[in-house]
Amino acid sequence: MTVRAASFALFLSTVMLGGCATTAPPMAAEAPPPMAAEAPPPAAAPVAEASAHDRLFQLFTDSDEASLKLNPISGIFRGDLRYADRFGDGITDAFYDASRAAAEKDLAGLHAIDRSQLNATDQLAYDVFEFSTKDTIEGLSPELLRLSDVRPLNHFFGLQAFYPTFASGKGAAPFNTVLDYENNLKRHAGYVWWIDQAIARFRQGEASGVVETKLTIRNVIEQLNNQLAQKTEDSAFYGPVKQFPASFSDADKARLTAAYRAEITDQLYPATKRLRDFLKTEYLPKARDGAGLMYMPGGDKLYRYMVRSTTTLDMTPDEIHNLGLSEVARITTEMEKVRSEVGFKGDLKQFFDYMRTSPKFQPKSREQLADDYRAIQARAEAKIPQFFSTMPKAKLDIRPYDPTIEKFQAGGSYEQGTPDGKRPGTFYYNAYDLPSRATWAETTLFLHEGEPGHHFQISLAQENEALPPFMKFGGNTAYVEGWALYSETLGYDMGFYKDPYPRFGTLNDEMLRAMRLVVDTGIHSKGWTREQSIAYMLGHSGMGKTDATAEVERYIAIPSQALAYKLGALTIQRLRKHAMDELGDKFDIREFHAQVLMTGALPLAILEKKIDSWIAEKKAS
Repeated sequence: MTVRAASFALFLSTVMLGGCATTAPPMAAEAPPPMAAEAPPPAAAPVAEASAHDRLFQLFTDSDEASLKLNPISGIFRGDLRYADRFGDGITDAFYDASRAAAEKDLAGLHAIDRSQLNATDQLAYDVFEFSTKDTIEGLSPELLRLSDVRPLNHFFGLQAFYPTFASGKGAAPFNTVLDYENNLKRHAGYVWWIDQAIARFRQGEASGVVETKLTIRNVIEQLNNQLAQKTEDSAFYGPVKQFPASFSDADKARLTAAYRAEITDQLYPATKRLRDFLKTEYLPKARDGAGLMYMPGGDKLYRYMVRSTTTLDMTPDEIHNLGLSEVARITTEMEKVRSEVGFKGDLKQFFDYMRTSPKFQPKSREQLADDYRAIQARAEAKIPQFFSTMPKAKLDIRPYDPTIEKFQAGGSYEQGTPDGKRPGTFYYNAYDLPSRATWAETTLFLHEGEPGHHFQISLAQENEALPPFMKFGGNTAYVEGWALYSETLGYDMGFYKDPYPRFGTLNDEMLRAMRLVVDTGIHSKGWTREQSIAYMLGHSGMGKTDATAEVERYIAIPSQALAYKLGALTIQRLRKHAMDELGDKFDIREFHAQVLMTGALPLAILEKKIDSWIAEKKAS
């Protein structure tokens, strides 16, 4: 389960860039000497030096503005269309050099501000900005960058999987005006350019021996084949032509229809074919057989960095692997209780087989899936006011994935709305291979991706005008996904898991996140194979083989990302228990959730300091 907008921002190497550190304004100019007959005017008062708060927030503003210019599509997700005619670079040496230099300048500007002169909220912002900027600088170091920039895409993490939906009229890109349609055509030119740059990057990796896996590249080739097999009129890129606003003139409709058709047939499809043919004939034979990063030169070092960056914790792969084994054992005990409660006579492995194969739990149609999720949404929204003091302005839509990409997607994902609430957030569910979907998994999936999971966390942050932009729109995976997994556990408080089958569903999802700790580290630091990893997941959960396969191939494609869920959730759960133990009758779940949510996605150590301070204030009051 992924946050699609966040993943795209990471893919474009979005960093908080800034201009020069803000300095104090100059003193007022000295007045000229007075004429003898006149009384001297009062001395001009000096302009006050900017406060530490003002300097800090000016740094944040400058950094964010520079980032939007370098990563213009990230602005579209916010509803900021000033640079909507641009696609962005995100792949050249010049881009990486500029990003690194800007981050270093940001850090220097930050350290020029006296932290002790800031209030508690500003100190929190200072600490988060420092943490994220240092992480950005490390990730953009030449030593690490040479291991990642030559692998610009795979089946899970690439523009070929993102951009068609984005530009389809059903994604984040707006199509309300003629200018919106024309800007989209300009972005298409950028996408074509990017594809050719990606091919060049792949060739650099061939020369250095740093290459993607055969598995991921085969999956990309299949994705591209699916796109190329579509007629022009069925392509996602043609989607905007099918939904012209009624206000458009016939002349504009005819002109834009012709332009879109020509762009698809003369530019987009040929570029997609160039990428497909290159990967199939030249790159695939040179791709690596070993699934894990340990099989790639420098891969061990890259994986250790990715683990720290993703989790915001200083844990080794071995420590995480062992924690995963412990959590798998604990959750297995809880699953045994469900098996006993429903009166199933076989062992747990047989119970898993029953849960994943029984027609009783298989949705009958795509329409049933949609109806089920809307019913769960209604139940959740009725309970939410008991647990949250602030609700997002943005509503939540429910949609299936585009059929051309659904095979390679997770069971569900979330795409953010706009800060003003005008474009809703979207929960995408996967309707591929319906017999592999399970009705008992629906509640926990909705709580994670929708309400109160990603939709609440992302919306409340970006709608909070008191936060600087990097806290409204930035974040880290451990917090973002940790909150979403924690949200699944709120189903117990809301009474959704009294029925043992949905309870099995949430245990099964929790088991998935625990197994991720084992399998991700197993693949990338212990040499586990794809088949070994799939067998482990099938043997410890009720997952279907389709889902288990997609999960394992995801871990191969985006190392470390899957570790964040469980580590983040365990942190939030531990902090909640600590607050309840310390505060007793003074504990209010709505206040706790506000403390966690209302300052954006915090690194876990900084979140813990914030909750400790809140507990101390509550105890003293």
